[in-house]
Amino acid sequence: MRFTPSLLEALAGRYTIVKAPAHSGQPAQRDPAVVATVSEMLRSIESNGMDAVRKYAEQLDNFTGGSLELSQEQITSSGDRLPTALREAIELGARRTAAFARASRDKLQDFETEMEPGLVTGHRYVPVQRVGAYLPAGRFPLTASAFMTVNVAKVAGVPTVIACTPPQPGGGPNHAVLYAAHVSGVDRAFLLGGVQALAAMAFGLLDGPPVDMLVGAGNAYVAEAKRQLFGTVAIDLLAGPSEVAVIADHTADPVLVAADLLGQAEHGPDSPAALVTTDAGLAAAVAEEVQRQLPTLSTNWICGPAWQNHGSITVADDRETAVALMDDLAPEHLEIQTEDDAWYHDHLHNYGSLFLGAWSTVAYSDKGMAGTNHVLPTAGGAKHSAGLSVSRFLKPLTYQRVSKDATHSLADAVDVISESEGMAAHRATATLRLARLAE
Repeated sequence: MRFTPSLLEALAGRYTIVKAPAHSGQPAQRDPAVVATVSEMLRSIESNGMDAVRKYAEQLDNFTGGSLELSQEQITSSGDRLPTALREAIELGARRTAAFARASRDKLQDFETEMEPGLVTGHRYVPVQRVGAYLPAGRFPLTASAFMTVNVAKVAGVPTVIACTPPQPGGGPNHAVLYAAHVSGVDRAFLLGGVQALAAMAFGLLDGPPVDMLVGAGNAYVAEAKRQLFGTVAIDLLAGPSEVAVIADHTADPVLVAADLLGQAEHGPDSPAALVTTDAGLAAAVAEEVQRQLPTLSTNWICGPAWQNHGSITVADDRETAVALMDDLAPEHLEIQTEDDAWYHDHLHNYGSLFLGAWSTVAYSDKGMAGTNHVLPTAGGAKHSAGLSVSRFLKPLTYQRVSKDATHSLADAVDVISESEGMAAHRATATLRLARLAE
């Protein structure tokens, strides 16, 4: 997450970089070694099926044999193994995410319109039929991932949603992740991680047809597997390290700004965090506050390198410059903490999800409490793409219905165009119908 040189040149004299990322380049999105490893794994699994899946599960997941599929009893009873407060928080997140997805679905309406007498067109939203969700459970199990993937797919009307999640050191699933999948409506769940999980779902190796779509976050190997499987199946998006950016002015609290920057830097040592502010005093205060807070965090071994290598602070001369800089970064998560948040909301164009006001923090969405989806574009993808939503699981399928009386209004023009193109067969489909009118 860096400014493009041409943008900085265009804005020369209107900003000051207080802290630049120490890392000399972008966080690696496509390590050649990762690409090669994933390619070999996918070739092996496609050729050798479940034998290869089990081999990789044993090597990479420490899978010890038996059934990869978790029983319905294991799924439904997973909440019994959780503290009451955690179970209730998971249920709340599932309810809120489903509620937002339902409200979004209600805005997507089938329609039909008569373009002219006898020519009727329209579209209807039809859900994909099978979705495979990857539910990470590595260094930090992402409990809310099922809310954003399984839950939203079910609200969209997807008949079958299966999930894969890697085994824990003890051999079983992460019970919080599994319970989140259960309350989200998962149909089947498998104890399988990484590339082998995505390949098994995409190639139809889990005692069922191949899935139509793969969704869910994961490490670099999971992201690369999704990239290589795209086309065989649909995917939600290609995501790199989690990102956060903040636009703040003199009214912002440097303690909260620093905390929110470190909150997302905690995702991994490659996670970028950027502050763009219109106040030099706030820039200095946030830089100092980050250093004060870091030693207090048990995860400073992650947050510290992330901030050092991929963190930045930039002072913009005015709010228009701040918007131009931030639209260039196009961050995954963007917080606005200013005296006029509404102005920024109206003028910003490129972000995965927006968090308005000092009382809004990214973690509220990350954990599912805000209801919005946290599967979002990274690495500048927000310039052209949005995050996962209920609409992503729906296909707006068009149709047309033409009456005999409307034939001339279409066929005459198709006749002329097809002749000019030299496409005789296309022309015949129209002229034959015109001939029928004359009979």
